[in-house]
Amino acid sequence: MKIGIIGYGRFGALASRYLAKDFSLVVYDTNAPAAQIYSSIEPASIELASIKFSSLAEVCSQDIVIPCVPMGSFAQVIQEISPLLSKNSLVIDVCSVKQYPISIMQKFLPSCVSILGTHPMFGPDSARSTIENKKMVLCPERIEAKTYQKIVDYLKKKKLQIIETTAEEHDRQIAHSQVLTHFIGRTLIEFGAEEIEIDTEGYKRLRHILEVVQNDTWELFENMNTYNSFTPKVREKFLSCVKHISERLDK
Repeated sequence: MKIGIIGYGRFGALASRYLAKDFSLVVYDTNAPAAQIYSSIEPASIELASIKFSSLAEVCSQDIVIPCVPMGSFAQVIQEISPLLSKNSLVIDVCSVKQYPISIMQKFLPSCVSILGTHPMFGPDSARSTIENKKMVLCPERIEAKTYQKIVDYLKKKKLQIIETTAEEHDRQIAHSQVLTHFIGRTLIEFGAEEIEIDTEGYKRLRHILEVVQNDTWELFENMNTYNSFTPKVREKFLSCVKHISERLDK
C-alpha cells in the first residue's frame, strides 16, 4: 500500500517519520523544496530514506492520501486534489475537528474515493519518542469494512488506543478536552505564568498546561475554535464560571 502526504509541517513530518517505518511515502509541500526539508530532518531516522518528495499529482496517485494542512486551507486543498485522485483511493484527514473536514470531503471528493476521518490525539511534542498508548479517534464515513478493518488492525499493532465515534460526538467532547485546555494554556501564556522558585505542585501542573500548548501555532488554536460549533458555548460557560467565582470572592 502506497501513501501520499500533503504538507510537511510539524504534524506532517511526525506522521511521515512513523509511517516511513512500514510504507514507502511520497510527500508534497508547497513551502519547502525537498533539499530544504531533508536538511531540517532530525538525524535519528534511517527510515526517512524511504520518503520521496515529489509533485502534488504523484502524491495524489497513491492508494492513501493524507492532507496534513491547516484547517483554513483544508477546503481549498480538497478541491485542488479532487480531480487528481486515483479511482478507489482513500483520503484520510487528521484535523482536530471532525464535522467540518468530513463535510468538505463529502462535498468535493468523487464518490469513488473513500473517506476516513481521524484525530490523532498526540502531536510532535507528546509523540516525539513513541506513539504507544496514545489515543487515535476514528470516524469511518465512506469506507469499505475490509479496508477499515485493515487500518484498525495496523493502528492497534502500533499499540495505539482506538476510539471509534461519530464526527458530532467527537467535536462535542473535544470542545471540552482539547479546546478548553488550549484556551486555559493560552490564557496562562498571556498572563505570564512564568517558572518561579516558590511554587506548588498545583502551579507546576498549570505550567504543564502552558508547556503543552506553547509550541502549537496560533492558527491551530484559532482553527480548533472557529471550526468546532460546540466551542463557543464551552468558552462562554467557562468564562461565566470564572466571573462567578471572582464575584463570590469580592463579596
